[in-house]
Amino acid sequence: MASESNNNGKKAVVLLSGGLDSYTSAAYAKQEGYECYALTVDYGQRHSVELESANKVAQALGVKEHKIIKLDLRAFGGSALTDEIAVPKSGESQTGQSTIPCTYVPARNTIMLSLALGWAEVLGSFDIFIGANAVDYSGYPDCRAEFMAAYERLANLATKAGVECKGKFRIHAPLLSLSKNEIIQEGLQMGLDYGLTHSCYDPDENGIACGKCDSCMIRLRGFEHAHATDPVKYKK
Repeated sequence: MASESNNNGKKAVVLLSGGLDSYTSAAYAKQEGYECYALTVDYGQRHSVELESANKVAQALGVKEHKIIKLDLRAFGGSALTDEIAVPKSGESQTGQSTIPCTYVPARNTIMLSLALGWAEVLGSFDIFIGANAVDYSGYPDCRAEFMAAYERLANLATKAGVECKGKFRIHAPLLSLSKNEIIQEGLQMGLDYGLTHSCYDPDENGIACGKCDSCMIRLRGFEHAHATDPVKYKK
């Protein structure tokens, strides 16, 4: 859930992946009156199309500044998004005993929030927005309310600004308890163009979504339940 804040009119760092959720989360920040500074992380994901989408989304939102930080998590691997591990398609079962999907990138949200926190402290901002969602991605440990609350406590303990009581850092996750169709409905009401976004874990060489990975299927189901048409292209 989003932390309440009375910081309207001030700066916020928004994590922007180029996906549907981060776009909607950033739009919430803008709607609440924040001057948005967008941060995208090029972490060695399987494709660059989501980075291109992040650029399009940043422009559509009219952010004050958009930084793309390169931090190659392929050095560690351990995920279907950063390693030579097949992306599951159409509900395929995953090997191993863990219930956490193989598309989970180890510590990704911790790393990205840390980068956002560093930039926020430099900017004099105390608000960070992240598009984490616990309903459709409940298998990811870093998309839970408990994690967001714990990171918020850490942010206020680990920073100069926090220790000197210059302000209280808040981690805003406005989509955390929403279903995908609820997120889509909210975004459409705000006038968002979801054709700018990219969600697929395994697009083809032209950036066309596969339509069969978990992310595609959740997205397509969300649009169906929202009684809306997904504007992105899928493989036929």
